[in-house]
Amino acid sequence: METNNLTILYRPVGPEELKLIEESGWRKFPPRLPEQPIFYPVMNEEYAIQIARDWNVPASGSGFVTKFAVKTGYVSKFEIQNVGGEVHNELWVPAEELEEFNSNIVGQIEVTKEFNGKN
Repeated sequence: METNNLTILYRPVGPEELKLIEESGWRKFPPRLPEQPIFYPVMNEEYAIQIARDWNVPASGSGFVTKFAVKTGYVSKFEIQNVGGEVHNELWVPAEELEEFNSNIVGQIEVTKEFNGKN
């Protein structure tokens, strides 16, 4: 979603990644691990909810949906990738570009949804 030269993106995360985001002052995503060559924010909350609930909860006991704004002029260089159904759209940001991606986040990263084994 684009508003005022900003693109709203979502990122499903587990508790460890959320802790690192919080430690950054809710301003950036942590570096990728060596086996993670791509950072992939998603284009809509529905898809982020699916990942947080269906993947993060079984893997780590809880899952969170984060929402953030990125400068459209920067993020538009990444082609939207569809990886399944109609809502399964994400951006593929090479891990080595994550620092630049983070510098184009406007405002804070916020948690919009939380899931655990009970919901």
